[in-house]
Amino acid sequence: MTAFARFLDEKAECYIELRHSLGYAFSKQAGTLRAFVRYVERAQFDGPATRTLALDFALSFSGAANSRVTRHGVLRRFYEYLAVYDARTEVLERRAFPRSKAIPPPRILSEAELTSLIDACARISPSIPLRGRTMATLIGLLASSGLRSGEVVGLDRSDVDLTNGVLLVRKTKFRKDRLVPVHTTTQAALGCYARERDAAFPTPKDQGFFLSSRGNRLSATGLQNGFAEVRKLADFDGGKPLRPHDLRHRFAVTRLSLWHQQRADVQALLPLLATYLGHASYSDTAYYLTGSAELLAIAAERAALDGGAA
Repeated sequence: MTAFARFLDEKAECYIELRHSLGYAFSKQAGTLRAFVRYVERAQFDGPATRTLALDFALSFSGAANSRVTRHGVLRRFYEYLAVYDARTEVLERRAFPRSKAIPPPRILSEAELTSLIDACARISPSIPLRGRTMATLIGLLASSGLRSGEVVGLDRSDVDLTNGVLLVRKTKFRKDRLVPVHTTTQAALGCYARERDAAFPTPKDQGFFLSSRGNRLSATGLQNGFAEVRKLADFDGGKPLRPHDLRHRFAVTRLSLWHQQRADVQALLPLLATYLGHASYSDTAYYLTGSAELLAIAAERAALDGGAA
């Protein structure tokens, strides 16, 4: 490791610790900074921290344009901190990369499509049945509760009350805890999975509720990889892209559709849905009002019947 790489490693860890002390989760940003240190080490770069170095690092990753913007933004703020210790550190431009504002529209699965997706889980690893059961239970939970995928893989065993059917979701997107009651069918599915999991791994390696095929907590990467396999087996790769987060959209759209069909006061109920989903504001939840053509049709029909008030 070069002297500059050692210096960078030390300052990156100090910066990460500082951000943690200020109350930030800073987990993804910490990963970016550590990857930057490894990049500098592999390249045997001798310093100082330059604009070219930051650009080359951001461009070294494939993926969406916005991911490059995010990585460069993490480095820009770190460079500001680094300049206190090395005056040669260059200032990074705020708009070095264009940000794409195009957000892929969610794919809202029908009941038949969701069933097909869950059924495909049994085929991803026939020799390791628990892997398929993990994915099937996890997908079912995402669809029936609207949890974020990160919240699901973050569940500990103690967070899942199988007796009362309540989940404790800790320190989520907005650093808040919340209780999430689940349907009795979801409660039963979680209990069935827990029994199969414990039979496969009687001595847990950690406290994760959902386990990988090795008996450790299922990681976010493990979820994404498993979901991609299941999606392919269910023959969903040919049409509109399907992401785990689309199941959260599906939950919200399904609930809003049901409320419209019941002629409920949707605007009055939106804050309840926002709390359940863990949104900071019910206005974030209102985004789902345009989540599908079916929902828009239901809302439009109701507006016509009610004289314009939906």
